[in-house]
Amino acid sequence: MLINQVEHLGVFDTETTGVDVENDRIVTAYIGIMDRAGTLVEKFEWLIDPGIPIPDGAAAVHGVSTEKAQADGVPALDGVTGIVTKLRELVEKGIPIVAFNGRYDMTITDREARRHGIDPLLHFHLIDPFVIDKQQDPYRKGKRKLVNVAEHYGYVLENAHTADADAIMAGLVAWKLIDDTATRAGLTTLDQLHAAQIAWAREQATGLESYFRRVGKLNDDGTPIVIEKEWPVVFVPDEVAVDDGELMFV
Repeated sequence: MLINQVEHLGVFDTETTGVDVENDRIVTAYIGIMDRAGTLVEKFEWLIDPGIPIPDGAAAVHGVSTEKAQADGVPALDGVTGIVTKLRELVEKGIPIVAFNGRYDMTITDREARRHGIDPLLHFHLIDPFVIDKQQDPYRKGKRKLVNVAEHYGYVLENAHTADADAIMAGLVAWKLIDDTATRAGLTTLDQLHAAQIAWAREQATGLESYFRRVGKLNDDGTPIVIEKEWPVVFVPDEVAVDDGELMFV
């Protein structure tokens, strides 16, 4: 599909029990379908009982305690099935998915699907304002959290770290970026934009890793910092899927 013919975006965000995509779980998720005017034409929300305790630190960020998830949330299997099913419907309709720092959301969703015996989403177009903004304006000083990027493009993010607010803001920023970025980079199709982001994400991670090496920044245990380079889904450890000779997470 041509980028300038995209009429809707599927905005997506998760809030979770932690930041470890291999072991943490989804607690809340939001998917909205947004038109070019920034209007939501459909929305879908999940509150999930993840089946494990929600650490106090995570609950302080997104506001969902273990007790609330157990009392009001749907079972994890039902919630994850609903999320993956809705994302798959977007893909089948040709609607690209938008997620800010989407490597995290897409990877934890992939792992949750596998954990529950659900076919993971392997082929999709992702638009990641985090990656695109860094490519378009690499030397801008300051933080690159969603609240900061939103402010740079003229938006105020309220209720940060709730899945609905973060997803909607990512969509608004994405509309600001995609046409301009595609024009600058000489891209015309979603396939080209997706492939470009794979390369940009790797370059950005490699550059940050090199910077840490130069300034001598290390992990707390004294080991070198390694920045994840795969995008939009981190490969399953020791299980890189191959389809007709090509990696399936592209």
